[in-house]
Amino acid sequence: MPKKCILILLDGLGDRSHEILDHQTPLQAAHTPALDGIAGGGASGMYHAAALGQALPSENAHFKMFGYDMDDFPGRGALEAMGAGIDLSPTDVAVLSHFISVSEKDNCLFLEKGKPPAEADDVASLTESINAFRYNNVDIQFHPTGGIRGILTLSGKVSPYVTDSDPFVDGLPLVAIKPWRNAPPDGAAPNTANALSNYLTWVYEVLSRHEVNSKRQQNGELPLNCMSTQRAGRLKTVASFEKKFGLRGVSISSGMMYWGLAAYIGMDVEKVKDTEDPGTDMEERLTIAKTLLPDYDFIHIHTKAPDEAGHTKDPIHKKTVIESIDTGIGNAVESILNDPEVLVIVTADHSTPSSGPLVHSGESVPLVVHGAGVRRDRIKTLDEVWAAQGALGTVRGQELMYMVLNHLNRAKLAGLMDTPEDQPYWPGNYEPFMLMKPL
Repeated sequence: MPKKCILILLDGLGDRSHEILDHQTPLQAAHTPALDGIAGGGASGMYHAAALGQALPSENAHFKMFGYDMDDFPGRGALEAMGAGIDLSPTDVAVLSHFISVSEKDNCLFLEKGKPPAEADDVASLTESINAFRYNNVDIQFHPTGGIRGILTLSGKVSPYVTDSDPFVDGLPLVAIKPWRNAPPDGAAPNTANALSNYLTWVYEVLSRHEVNSKRQQNGELPLNCMSTQRAGRLKTVASFEKKFGLRGVSISSGMMYWGLAAYIGMDVEKVKDTEDPGTDMEERLTIAKTLLPDYDFIHIHTKAPDEAGHTKDPIHKKTVIESIDTGIGNAVESILNDPEVLVIVTADHSTPSSGPLVHSGESVPLVVHGAGVRRDRIKTLDEVWAAQGALGTVRGQELMYMVLNHLNRAKLAGLMDTPEDQPYWPGNYEPFMLMKPL
């Protein structure tokens, strides 16, 4: 029976049907013999990390998928700061930020280009001019993390409960930064909104005068004359993944958010890089997973490639990327599937539609569980339609981790208490009974 679990997470795999693909999704249209083979040897179903129709970002979906409550979620800004190695105190706030191109009209800033191309030297020069700011006893610092992106850290009387300024769609005005309506009544959220608003105003004034932007405009390029902000966060204290589920976990992933999320919940991290060949990347990650099996009980293998392909809004490109990943899986997965001590799960965190205006959409994603003892259904194809007819039905949120424990024969019978704090796994990490000294 399985003792270890490998979760192959194909980020953004789910999609919608497209006329250009004969009204199929990219996954349906793709030639995927490896994924179909896994489906043919296991049980299929559909997965949604929250509620059907709810569009989730990767960080929220992963957090629920790993079995955690959203009350313990620290915000993406804090996770990326951890992944980038930025030191955060328990009271600091971290906010995602990046350079944008804006125009001014009627005292409002309108987004001209949300992700303007820029040379590294230009970004470095602009960063130097706006990387530190102080307003009303709030200190703001910009930490570049690559390209036009970075993280703002705020210290002082600050709060993560403020709205974003990024409208995401070119041509729209930037969003006014406001405190959340349900923010704690300590004044920190209004103070943070005010400080960030003043910072962005100052950034716009400084960058509009910067020589880099003067040269860009002379060359017919859009200026990088402001910043947008989104997804503020603050670190919290949570139970480690091992304490919560009795499994030692590791994430094989690229990207600061995934590294930060793993660190936040106490998983180890094997940092890998993405190349132009997602299939080779996946083959390499599966090969790494094989070497880690002796030391870990739960291995998370992640690829961002399907999600990024979906964001190009080209269904044919996404289909090609899926086929490449399938080739990589096929090159490396056979020995894993044949190991009776390994449970293999393939799914996604959310759907990324490769047409239309949505960043992510709320459809559920295909799920397959393969391993000794798993009920085998009659599904022979892994896609959004066939999987819905599988034996697993619809799996939601934290149910995925309960399924993992169940198939690893670690599921605790509800009501049993072998530790003072109720845990879902058995046997718990309990203290042995000691004989009392004679009276």
